[in-house]
Amino acid sequence: MKNVLIPTDFSRNALNAVKYATKLFQNEECTFYLLNAYTPSIGHSRFFAETMTHSVLVENEGKTSKQELEKVIAQIQTFSLNPIHYFETISSFDFLTQKVIETLQVKDIDVIISGTKGASGYKEVFLGTNTVRMIKSVKNRPIIAVPQICSFIKPTKIAFPTDFKHNFSADVLDPLISLAKNFNSEIHIFHVNETMKKDKFKESNKHTLIEYMAPIKHLVHFAPQYSSKTNVITNFLEELDINMLALVYNNHSYLQQLMREPVVTNMAYHCKIPLLILPSE
Repeated sequence: MKNVLIPTDFSRNALNAVKYATKLFQNEECTFYLLNAYTPSIGHSRFFAETMTHSVLVENEGKTSKQELEKVIAQIQTFSLNPIHYFETISSFDFLTQKVIETLQVKDIDVIISGTKGASGYKEVFLGTNTVRMIKSVKNRPIIAVPQICSFIKPTKIAFPTDFKHNFSADVLDPLISLAKNFNSEIHIFHVNETMKKDKFKESNKHTLIEYMAPIKHLVHFAPQYSSKTNVITNFLEELDINMLALVYNNHSYLQQLMREPVVTNMAYHCKIPLLILPSE
């Protein structure tokens, strides 16, 4: 049984993440936990300060949260009647990242699937605010970020950019390799050459990575750094028609660089495909 956590704010992109999750795991027995974490807004609280107590505000927000979660369950029934899929709802007065971290342990979660969209006024931003916060806070579970415009396509071609500066463990790579086995996927290891000098440490890490990838189809690609790494990766994804991008999050990774800079919409091909963030621990 796989346990999948899907945070929801009842938006279209959150519902799209649910649709993607049910199709990605359609052949696996799963329990999907739909989580809504809520807090009354400051402005809302001030407006009602004279007529409503804080506890009443929380109670009303809680009722709304539970009602909306039931509506989501009803919506799911219109597109997914899989007999091996089960759905549970979690409504909590808490900050999202804190509740996510707590739920990982309590429900023994295997993977988080999150809908993502740039913050209002910043649609060109690579990932939405809540997803970025989860990536930075959750270090021991894989996260799949699903763009709002993304329809499910089997991830048969997965790109894995790496600088070979890190010697990844089998545990870190396991979610990627397991997914590739399930869909008979090709893993396209991609490296941007920052220098032509040989580096024994990087060479060793490259060979170790290739050994881990031995059970699945994989190819290794190299490209010169003719532009920013973001642009080089974006062009690679487009040229090979990649349908999932996998990255490891750590303080010096490609993902960290992508999250630092806004990505212009017409160049951000990778925003149209799901992003698998592998745990760094």
